[in-house]
Amino acid sequence: MHALVFIKQVPDASQVRINYETGTLIREGVPAILNPYEVHAVEEAVKIKQKFGGKVTILTMGPLQAADALKECLSRGADKGYLLSDRIFAGSDTLATSYALYEGAKKIIELEGEIDFFFAGKQAIDGDTAQTGPGIATRFNIPLVTYLTKLDEVNLEEKYVVATRLTEFGQETLKVPIPVFFTVEESLNILSHSPLPWLVKAAQSKIEILSGENVDLDKNQCGLRNSPTIVKKAFTPEKKQRGATLTGTFDEVVDQAAEKVAPFLNNIL
Repeated sequence: MHALVFIKQVPDASQVRINYETGTLIREGVPAILNPYEVHAVEEAVKIKQKFGGKVTILTMGPLQAADALKECLSRGADKGYLLSDRIFAGSDTLATSYALYEGAKKIIELEGEIDFFFAGKQAIDGDTAQTGPGIATRFNIPLVTYLTKLDEVNLEEKYVVATRLTEFGQETLKVPIPVFFTVEESLNILSHSPLPWLVKAAQSKIEILSGENVDLDKNQCGLRNSPTIVKKAFTPEKKQRGATLTGTFDEVVDQAAEKVAPFLNNIL
């Protein structure tokens, strides 16, 4: 069994602030973290490894500092981390990113062997597009199960899984052949604590670097110049004004509320 988990290092959204004058994010001093959904993807891949044997490989694309996120995955039980890092990837949208990660995954298959399970978070908290994982799966032309909430059954002998996913109308359970690509929800599992040997191994592990020099890819499909997504305008919502506070007895408050909503009701009626 071989599982490949795609991860992303993202800004800690809980500490991101907005400059209301420029309409931009203030990133200075904001720590980078492992995308929360991918933590659960790694957890599930490691659970499968613990049950059936095999290995878990991690792949991310980003600057050299993204190696920290790979180290965290290794401390959670993954076996090897690969960092796809090159200036030619700068400014990539989800189409260019999925292409680069697809080619990086093909290189890993060449080095580490065929892959049974591909995992990614359902989306990255800094973009929220939920497009990169499905884009990679489409390039591999393999089954895709999005918004995974439960792996009901894994059958490696007969090469299938039974999986439950969220839909707009509830949940559905599917029987899907292996290899398969999952994008996962946080409700998929409960995170476990890393034992000391895993932490030590992660600290001593070497992160493998992939780039345009050792991955066979088309540079005309990478980077900002080859990304068809164009952001025409970005803005922040206006600050919400504090609502009015009504005081007095119950009857007085009702009268005040009726007086305030009367103009809106007249426009509706």
